[in-house]
Amino acid sequence: MNEVDVVIVGGGQAALATAYFLRRTGLSFVLLDAEEGPGAAWRHGWESLTLFSPAQWSSLPGWPMPPANGYPSRDHVIDYLARYEARYKLPVVRPVWVQAVRRDGSSFLVEADGGRTWRSRAVVSATGTWRHPYVPAYPAQESFSGVQIHSAHYRHPRDFAGQRVLVVGGGNSGAQIMAEMAGIAQTTWVTPSDPVFLPDDVDGRVLFEQATARWQAMQQGLPVPERSAGFGDIVMVPPVAAARRRGDLVSVRPFTGFTPTGVVWPDGRESEVDAVIWCTGFLPALDHLQPLGVLDAEGRIAVDGTRSVADPGLWLVGYGDWTGFASATLVGVMRSARSTAQEIGETLSTDSHVQSQGVSP
Repeated sequence: MNEVDVVIVGGGQAALATAYFLRRTGLSFVLLDAEEGPGAAWRHGWESLTLFSPAQWSSLPGWPMPPANGYPSRDHVIDYLARYEARYKLPVVRPVWVQAVRRDGSSFLVEADGGRTWRSRAVVSATGTWRHPYVPAYPAQESFSGVQIHSAHYRHPRDFAGQRVLVVGGGNSGAQIMAEMAGIAQTTWVTPSDPVFLPDDVDGRVLFEQATARWQAMQQGLPVPERSAGFGDIVMVPPVAAARRRGDLVSVRPFTGFTPTGVVWPDGRESEVDAVIWCTGFLPALDHLQPLGVLDAEGRIAVDGTRSVADPGLWLVGYGDWTGFASATLVGVMRSARSTAQEIGETLSTDSHVQSQGVSP
């Protein structure tokens, strides 16, 4: 059995940022990553996927992301993450599929595939959401004989050339996939309401600045600036802007159910469809924490900051605002990663002191 002070479950941006700050505590730790190589969920993104923030606004703590030609591509981000973990000699072990985290007295047992086990005093879960894509339920959905694929598993529009395709979802992933599908497939964009397109000069950097100003105002009890844009609004990266100019980003409201060969619209019309691409988001990937009994009915965990309320030896980083403001973004995870590492260091130092006092003659 392997023994460390802290096990970090995950090897993506949240895990790396937390590990960067944990290095300063002097604690022993390991990152257990299920992937075959660096890059975490970015390894599975579609070929043309890009960030919607410039490189200098997409950096992890300590080392800025190298400049990119335009918005950083998927491969640029993967290369950055690989070089980041090498630069700081972070102790990543992969591939390791963590199956369960259990309590064993004052310690955790982290059980992985192949019978491998780690014992630790604290656990940081930083698994993100990619492994839990969300697909909404529709009537007769199971009867549909065509292809249903989530954006998590979409790769390239050529896979759907000439087909009748519905792209479902009004966020940035839906817009980017729709933009490159138009003209290659017979594509219809389905969104709950009309998509909100941001001005051409507003990108992820501006969104983060505005969101930060709102967060700081709330923390200080000051008037909260009016929300002018949000992370769910569509950033006009070049392919999306070009598609909108062509008139390819016009959406329709959702269908009401499936047929064996297509979908039914609210007015009763039926359309034959070959494939549905779900761009409908993700849920936290927390199955490995089930044995701890800390998940609620919605699959989340009550936290104080990033620390589990029910099991204070467990921290969660990078799952979105409920575990830290903007923590699901490259630049936004730094604040919660730093506070988490500091809190772990203080907690384990205190625990060690108490234990040493307890065995004194």
